[in-house]
Amino acid sequence: MKNSDTIEAYIEGIRKNTMAKKYTHHFTVFVFIFRQPPPIYKLVPNFRTEVLSLVKAYIKGIEYYCPQQIESNPANDKLTEKIGILTRHIAKDNELASDLAYMAAEKLFNTKICEKEDIDFLLYCTQSPDHFLPTTACLLQNRLNLPTTCGAFDYNLGCSGYVYGLSIAKGLIESGAAKNILLITADTYSKYIHPLDRSVKVLFGDAATATLVSSTDSEEDLIGPFDFGTDGRGADNLIVPAGAFKEPISSVNLEETQDAFGNVRMRKNLYMNGPEVFNFTLKEVPRSIQNLLEKSNKTKDDYDLFIFHQANKYMLEHLRKKLSIDEQKFSVCIENFGNTVSSTIPIALKHELIQGRVKNSSLLMLVGFGVGYSWASCNVVWKSNT
Repeated sequence: MKNSDTIEAYIEGIRKNTMAKKYTHHFTVFVFIFRQPPPIYKLVPNFRTEVLSLVKAYIKGIEYYCPQQIESNPANDKLTEKIGILTRHIAKDNELASDLAYMAAEKLFNTKICEKEDIDFLLYCTQSPDHFLPTTACLLQNRLNLPTTCGAFDYNLGCSGYVYGLSIAKGLIESGAAKNILLITADTYSKYIHPLDRSVKVLFGDAATATLVSSTDSEEDLIGPFDFGTDGRGADNLIVPAGAFKEPISSVNLEETQDAFGNVRMRKNLYMNGPEVFNFTLKEVPRSIQNLLEKSNKTKDDYDLFIFHQANKYMLEHLRKKLSIDEQKFSVCIENFGNTVSSTIPIALKHELIQGRVKNSSLLMLVGFGVGYSWASCNVVWKSNT
């Protein structure tokens, strides 16, 4: 068949809504040969969408790494029961988030799911960078021995960071800019926490995850759609006030203060207004989920599993009940990790895979929310590699 015949047939198929699928592969070859769509695309509604729609991003594999040092919360304490966190992994003084990130990535590569030379982009989500500059992603590219043709950058987000990372990876892949993306999340919030501040000490753990996001041929989206939200008015309710340029470290902000509950902290430490963060979550997360359902043209019954940011058991239970989600479809994976910030969702997803609750073609909803305020939700269709 001549290219001109293919073009005419495709146009006629679009007009009749009967032959578009049949000839899409011919156009894909045509675009590949000529490196760009022919001028005829101007005559075809949504031409670019039809041609590129077969290339989709999907999650190919996930691994995680936690520091070996473990701290326990008091077993018989009412607070421990309320938050549902028994143990947390804590980085050593000389152990950086980038060290955890490196170990998680090496663990992923050791599964032989991908060769390092196949990686053409590294995305690194952290709020615990090695330096103000250079970007830690550049250091990880060198340490992991990834190709110098690999793009790399950090992005600073907390508990919504994994979902944001998936959206960036999807954009890079489905625009043709990359084929295999290493998405790493890593944080050591413990280094921001005063040892006498029980309001946050019992909640946060340290961890890193490595996710391989790759391209595949699919007629359906395997990641997305997405719903995003930001409200910077809540920034002061979850913050490390001092340490950057707005408030450099000085003798003033190194002074210890004690709040009404006996929690001790300095301004270089993490501060969280728990009630305000809780109220924000109960207000914005249901809205985001409703938006996602409308964008997806789905109901909650269509989903096989919901994986929310693992903030604490108390918050998760309130969200689940408010949203009327079946307990059997709701992931809780916090008991032995605590709140690992941007790593909670991928850690939970990995555990659900191990437990067999995520199968081929399972439809998942991922929801992140927290510091910023920032929130994001998305769909993921799990595609097994075996």
